[in-house]
Amino acid sequence: MSLRSLYFSAAQSFEAARRTGGDLHGHGFCARLVAAPRSFDAAFPGAEVDTLAEQLAAAVAPLDYSLLEDHVENADDAALAGSILTTLNLEAPSALDLRSAPDRGAIVKSGGERLAWQRFRLEAAHRLPHVPPGHKCGRMHGHGFEVTLYGTIEPDAEAHAAQQGIARAWQPLQRQLHLACLNDLPGLENPTSEVLARWIWQRLEEALPDRVGVTVMETGSAGCHFDGERWRIWKSMSFDSAVRLARAPEGDRRQLIHGHTFTTRLHLAGGLDEVMGWVYDYGDVKHRFDPVFRALDHQPLHEQPGLADNDPASIAAYIDAEMAAALPGLSRIDVLSTPGCGALLCRRPDERGLLVP
Repeated sequence: MSLRSLYFSAAQSFEAARRTGGDLHGHGFCARLVAAPRSFDAAFPGAEVDTLAEQLAAAVAPLDYSLLEDHVENADDAALAGSILTTLNLEAPSALDLRSAPDRGAIVKSGGERLAWQRFRLEAAHRLPHVPPGHKCGRMHGHGFEVTLYGTIEPDAEAHAAQQGIARAWQPLQRQLHLACLNDLPGLENPTSEVLARWIWQRLEEALPDRVGVTVMETGSAGCHFDGERWRIWKSMSFDSAVRLARAPEGDRRQLIHGHTFTTRLHLAGGLDEVMGWVYDYGDVKHRFDPVFRALDHQPLHEQPGLADNDPASIAAYIDAEMAAALPGLSRIDVLSTPGCGALLCRRPDERGLLVP
């Protein structure tokens, strides 16, 4: 366990008005925070997610239904994210992703790094020519792909300008990819998510030199991220379970049997198989996880061997122990008990991708 790093995440939405970009207007914002456990004191072991969520809610409460310029001089996405992170006053490493719209936002890390991101959707068909006979992806089919581009915000620049730059750089690729058969495009003869992410990265070299990552999701539960050197894929699954936090103090309702629809996201890192065009087959990841899924889904986790503690971090550690041999490329395990709130167990000392996606 020496190389493993544990983080917790929390999310909080708020409604506010601002004047960035011209006229007064409003947004439904969502702030998503990731922090190491040493950054804050939990009420009791197992309460880390709730404690972090409470701190984030308190930090954004003054912003809810307010004019943001009353709190932050230049209330663009990055400045606002930085202000919330400063208010939280957490130890490094921590980071905050502020989403101002479903398709855009900014990430600010405790070390000062600032990133802008924007998401785009394209409808396209593809088939994977090298999969084994009978594999469903060998048939021509289609997806509503979502592509998210991440770029560095220069020290004196605003997030809005960086987002506009990302959008301009993307438009020529949108015209090529949207309503197309990807296999027909040069370089995409085997258009897996990983190959598509690399193809996009390479074609943005001149138009978006400050890019730091490309995320491609072909479904809502499967995606990949490419940073110019490394790939990371993930497969998300949900399970419905009962829990009981035995370490909660007397009178705390979390000591009683209750439950969640948990979401787990298994991340795998590795080199690209140049024949198959993938790091791992998404379907194979799901198949290998199935025995663990069946042990978790529609079960009282507090009665399961190895899950006397059944908070998100303990569930992530359980999955880690059960899946290490079956998925040697497993690099991170996310377990969320509610949307945006949970534990992130990194099996490798890499903090770069904590907020991606």
